[in-house]
Amino acid sequence: MLAGRLELSPRRFVVKDVPVPEPGPGEVRIKVAAAGVCLSDVHLIEGGLTPLFLAAPEVTLGHEVAGVIDALGPDVPEPWRVGDRVALEAGERCGRCPNCVRFRGPCLQIRTRGVDYDGGWAEYALASQHTLIALPEDLPFDQAAIVPDAVSTPWGAVTGTGQARPGRPAGVWGVGGLGAHAVQLLRLVGAAPIVAVDPLEAARERALAFGADYAFDSADPKLVKQVHAVTGGLDIAFDMAGVAAVREQAVTCLGLGGRLVLVGLTPQPLALSQSMAFSIRGQRVLGHYGSEPGDVETLIGLAGHHRLDLSRSITARFPLADAGEVVEKLIRKEGHPIRFVLEP
Repeated sequence: MLAGRLELSPRRFVVKDVPVPEPGPGEVRIKVAAAGVCLSDVHLIEGGLTPLFLAAPEVTLGHEVAGVIDALGPDVPEPWRVGDRVALEAGERCGRCPNCVRFRGPCLQIRTRGVDYDGGWAEYALASQHTLIALPEDLPFDQAAIVPDAVSTPWGAVTGTGQARPGRPAGVWGVGGLGAHAVQLLRLVGAAPIVAVDPLEAARERALAFGADYAFDSADPKLVKQVHAVTGGLDIAFDMAGVAAVREQAVTCLGLGGRLVLVGLTPQPLALSQSMAFSIRGQRVLGHYGSEPGDVETLIGLAGHHRLDLSRSITARFPLADAGEVVEKLIRKEGHPIRFVLEP
């Protein structure tokens, strides 16, 4: 079968033929219908991110995956059957850390699909039955595929780490693949007003279409005054871009007790030039990664009940064979994408 593989030494991405995998105990094989292309995939290819738990010299990328169960391994329980439409969680528990062994709390060494083990940039992918999410018949595969990261990560940041509240002001810096959904989800939970900040006019227009009340240019020297004028100071600001300058700017837009949530990933150091004011105003910086157990299922349910519209999130679809070119398009931000999707 065809698969998009990241070779680690030397680091190189290549689409090539590999054996079709066979499901082991508790696993199913998925015939992949759609797989999202994320900036995290770009960071892996470029070397900004490196797998922590990968036990092989290369890995199939792709942590946003949906398709149809093609084969069942031994000991896969009902109700899973061949032909079921499913999305795959973006990771799974390690089964080895103290929390996993004792069945207590979150996994301490979570494994990420397409990073620590083979993902879904392939014609077929393996998945533990614990990571399967059943799909409504009317939810398209491409929309379902992006939920396990592009939608669930901002959902976790908005409802979990950030604790956004109805009627309270929130800001989103960077209205790309994560930020566009953050705006939509903040609207869903009732945050108000919602401020979106992005240097690109197209992204600001998109933010307003997705539910932002205001959209400002991050390069505008009046930005901080504008945000304070319409919000009185943000309760919460989300850095969806992973850019040091964004974080510094967002902090200056917080109100008393405001929170900055770091969602976009970057290896660059975190620095606060006005740390005294930050302390006096009782503000906080919170790191965020991924989502909580059950979040993907919740979001699939919301989409299935038409409370969450993901149809605008699919910027373009491409064949798996073109994965390398699609990565380059994402690096160039060609077409101001929310999500590119590969279709094997």
